[in-house]
Amino acid sequence: MSYSDAIAQRVETLSHSALINGVTPLAGRILLAAIFLLSGISKISDPAGTIGYINMVGLPIPPLSYGAAVVTEILGSIALILGFQTRIVALILALFSVATALTFHNNLSDLNQFIHFFKNIAMAGGLLQVVAFGAGRYSLDARR
Repeated sequence: MSYSDAIAQRVETLSHSALINGVTPLAGRILLAAIFLLSGISKISDPAGTIGYINMVGLPIPPLSYGAAVVTEILGSIALILGFQTRIVALILALFSVATALTFHNNLSDLNQFIHFFKNIAMAGGLLQVVAFGAGRYSLDARR
C-alpha cells in the first residue's frame, strides 16, 4: 500500500468515526446555540430595554417583534442543542441572524456595529453548514 493510499484510508476511517460524526457536530451545535440562548435570556431579563431598542430601529409592533425574537432564540437554541429538526431550526436561525445583522447592526462605520454585523453573518455561515450536513450522530434527529 502506498503512502497516499494509507492517508486516504486513514481519512476515510476518521470521517466515519464517532468523533467526527458525533462529538464534533454536537459541540458545534452547542457552541452555535450558546449565543442565541444567552441573547434570549438577556431579552427576558430586560423586556422594556429590548422593546425600546426594537422601537428605536423602527420595526413595527415592537412587543410582537420582541416576543418573536425571544421565542426564536430560546426555542431555536434548545432545539439546536438537542438536534431536533436541526436543519429547519438552523435555517431559521441563519435567516434570523442575517435579518438581525441587516436591521440592528447596519451602521458599518461604527466599529462595534461592524463587528456585530459580521459576527451575525459568520453565525449564519456556521448554521448553513448545519443545514447542509445535519445534526450528526448524537442528536434527536439521528434517533428517528
